[in-house]
Amino acid sequence: MTTTQARPQTARPPLWDRRFTLFFAARTVSQIGDAMMPVAAALAVGALYGISGVGFVLGTWTGTFVLLVLFGGVFADRFGARRMMVGADLVRVLTQGVLAVAFFAGPPPFWLLVTMTALAGAAVAMFLPGMNGMVPLVAREPQRANATLKVADALAHLIGPALAGLLIALTGAGTVYAIDAGTFLLSALCLALIRLAPADAPTGTPAAADSAVRSGGSLRRDLRQGWQEFRARTWMWAVILIWMGYGVLVFGPLVPLSSALIGSRLGPDAYGLAVSFLGVGTVLGGLLALRLRPARPLAAGAAAMAVYTVLPLCVALDAGLPVLLAGHALGGGALAFWSVMWATSVQTHTPSAVLNRVSAYELAGSVSGIALGQMLAGPALALASPGRLLLVSAGTCLAGCVALFAIPAIRTLRRAPAADGGKPGAPDRPDRSDGSDGSDGE
Repeated sequence: MTTTQARPQTARPPLWDRRFTLFFAARTVSQIGDAMMPVAAALAVGALYGISGVGFVLGTWTGTFVLLVLFGGVFADRFGARRMMVGADLVRVLTQGVLAVAFFAGPPPFWLLVTMTALAGAAVAMFLPGMNGMVPLVAREPQRANATLKVADALAHLIGPALAGLLIALTGAGTVYAIDAGTFLLSALCLALIRLAPADAPTGTPAAADSAVRSGGSLRRDLRQGWQEFRARTWMWAVILIWMGYGVLVFGPLVPLSSALIGSRLGPDAYGLAVSFLGVGTVLGGLLALRLRPARPLAAGAAAMAVYTVLPLCVALDAGLPVLLAGHALGGGALAFWSVMWATSVQTHTPSAVLNRVSAYELAGSVSGIALGQMLAGPALALASPGRLLLVSAGTCLAGCVALFAIPAIRTLRRAPAADGGKPGAPDRPDRSDGSDGSDGE
């Protein structure tokens, strides 16, 4: 007589173990603090130094991040991602704490705002590459972890701005900066309590060497090795090239142009409601990524990004409020789904020992495009109306999706076994001479 027995090897591994719970708590609480800062800068800094002051402060943050993020990837691979993230959080406790005291004491001088913002941007450059590299080390199933983190990020960006506006109205900017410093302190504590066993990664990787500095060569050699690993994956650098175009023509100008159009036609409350629906869509997109496990994640993500086109399009065509809200919800869901597919692909198709450096290169490319798009949005208004510029954004988004599908290395990239709970960070095979990725298959 035969009996049917469950096969434990096919069971989905648990997500909410101690390590991921601590990582989730650290990420979520710091995201709430981060989400409060743009509102605090716009209201508090703007009230003192005007729009140009706000732009300079935010530009200082972005510029410092772009300049230093590659070094953040090298240091995370050398000394361990967790160590770098804890250190970066502690630096931000200092910067936000100093600004809190300054606002409590009276109007802070502009040089202090710029200096603390530059230090905070440098800290984020040290933090983010390691965050991407930590996910496969604290979660046995990276796609579920990325989707869960995306939902939490979206909720944080719904709560944070509203909380910041309320606190500034009731108590002043000092309270917002003090709470932000507290979130980073709590994040540092949670990250410090995570213990990564050597068995979680090959010898010599940051996880295995979490308690000891990894031996390495020169800084230049580490940067070059990270670049070689990044360049060796056609699907990766091709996506970043497309995303740089998206940053300049879609993501960068979207906020200033859409806020101007919606605000002038329907009022500022309508724009705030649209942003809220964008957050709701992001939550739904993250939940969808928890359920769907496409065999070709980047192809599925490209299909989702085609839906994102409706967001700039409905703003450009002066759609009514119901259509506008639906377009923002669809756009938020599409971008969230793509983000999960992309992050999981990077984490599971890159060797653990260089994952942080590779993540730094893709972050630098993506953010630099957005920063350039933000800076060019104002001057571009001399050439065309906001509506026409957003039509260009919609066309660019659709053309980018066509390019994503047209490149075989992107279209045919398969989900790695690690996404099903296997060992993350297995190296890709080199690109073939036809330009497609060695891990592709039909």
